[in-house]
Amino acid sequence: MTQKPQPMQTFSAEQVHAALPWPALVAQLAQAFAHGAEVPVRHAHKLGQTDALLLMPAWSSDAIGVKLVTVMPGNASRNAATVQATYLLLERATGRMLAMLDGESLTLRRTAAASGLAARYLARPDARQLLIVGSGHLAGWMARAYHALRPELAQIAVWGRNPHASAALTRVLADEGLPMQVCENLQKGVQAADIVCCVTTSHTPVVLGQWLQPGTHLDLVGAFKPDMRETDDAAVAGSRVFVDTFAGALAEAGDLVQPLRAGTIKRDHVLGEMAQLVRQQIAGRQSAQEITLFKSVGTALEDLAAARMVLAAHR
Repeated sequence: MTQKPQPMQTFSAEQVHAALPWPALVAQLAQAFAHGAEVPVRHAHKLGQTDALLLMPAWSSDAIGVKLVTVMPGNASRNAATVQATYLLLERATGRMLAMLDGESLTLRRTAAASGLAARYLARPDARQLLIVGSGHLAGWMARAYHALRPELAQIAVWGRNPHASAALTRVLADEGLPMQVCENLQKGVQAADIVCCVTTSHTPVVLGQWLQPGTHLDLVGAFKPDMRETDDAAVAGSRVFVDTFAGALAEAGDLVQPLRAGTIKRDHVLGEMAQLVRQQIAGRQSAQEITLFKSVGTALEDLAAARMVLAAHR
């Protein structure tokens, strides 16, 4: 007797967050990077002068996933989010739709977890001070992930160009039990931090290499286009540099694309990607004194791994 297929499931943002606890998600991502998947370069389509549609597919032996992302700058006047996302998960053997998930929560969760995974190999084990540079929506999730994955952190500071937004985010996170404080001077904050996590959309360097102290881990998450930058050439040239994927970061990350084009660094200065770290094919941090840098632009492999985890949790 043929078993009746289960109906497609739909998962809200709240359900996605609940199904992806930080340690388990990091373990899932590590496994995904170790095993690999087919991840084509994302498709970007212009919709008129300002709007865009992005398609991010990935597939493994048993699942297919596609994230659909729309970017509509005019939504600010419509009281709607500029960037919206939906994730579709399908069965590999039959193509049958298994689930539709809120794409924003999936992206927030897997992005923060990927940084936590990279820090396992690149940050000092005795790191105690975390600085979040940026006060947007993703900044709070980066702080939550680092706090959950590194409970030994004694202090998490937030700096943003808008001091009111920084103070508001700090209050929210402090109410959740995180050891928070506002950073009022960015240079001093960077100099005091063991881990500096940048989550901005800046087009000019925010964190300068001359501020970085020996032993710092620099986590660059925000800038995702070739004309965007969160740090300067000195920071990149003075660090052991790793990326989430060569294909994505070397094409899209302005923090690397610009110094490569200028000849400040050579291609071999980018030492490895996440899969190589997880598989122990390349060493991460090699001493307590060196400065490490991780640049991520996101990969559909992470979305697929997280979506499969959500579906498994609800089965």
